[in-house]
Amino acid sequence: MVSVRDFFDYLNTLAPIDTQEAWDNSGMLVGDMNAEVKKAVVVLDIDLWSVEKAKELGANLIISHHPVIFNAMKSFTKGSVPFELASNSINAICCHTPLDMADGGTNDSLADLLGFKAYKGENPIMRFADIEETTAESLASHIAEKLGTTVRFADGGKKIRKTAMCTGGGASLMFEAGAVDAFITGDAKHNDFLDAVSAGITLIAAGHYETEIPVVPVIAKKLQEQFEGIEIIDIKQENPVKFTE
Repeated sequence: MVSVRDFFDYLNTLAPIDTQEAWDNSGMLVGDMNAEVKKAVVVLDIDLWSVEKAKELGANLIISHHPVIFNAMKSFTKGSVPFELASNSINAICCHTPLDMADGGTNDSLADLLGFKAYKGENPIMRFADIEETTAESLASHIAEKLGTTVRFADGGKKIRKTAMCTGGGASLMFEAGAVDAFITGDAKHNDFLDAVSAGITLIAAGHYETEIPVVPVIAKKLQEQFEGIEIIDIKQENPVKFTE
């Protein structure tokens, strides 16, 4: 029998839960560690759609990047995602900032997709890459093409060779990156772009979903190789954020 605990323990070797940031809530968040795993699905976010999809597929384990329970809950009622998980005996393991830091995690998966040879700095939640000299517009276009999306960017006003990246909401770490020409992340506020330009840094915001979804098939593949007898499914969760032209 393969249990939820077996999955948890293996994920803990890939992205140790004890490396999570103090504000994070990664780990086994819903369910029974001793439950037998029938099928498992891997997603970026556990939402009502993914719970229904898991039910349809006969999966009783969901592995996600973002925590299904993040802030303290004052109610646990029908229609809420944690309630629907528990009432359908679907277990949930969430690996958030540990997967950002891990080798082969969100940042490395993004770098691989962009064709960058990434390396770590002092803060393990970021990655760096030295690239062929380019412009802000060319780099933004390259990222948009590889991720299949539209990106926002502010031109720091100089050629780009050294880049730093932090997937998701990483703009607050921009000045921890040190002497870089460009900082790539998912989300950024207006003042982040202003601060970047003032500092001579090109800031590229390519979307929270877009910068982190590349890790899902990577984790699904690793889990499938580890648990050959259990079907592991990347259910191709779509971005809830839509764009108009």
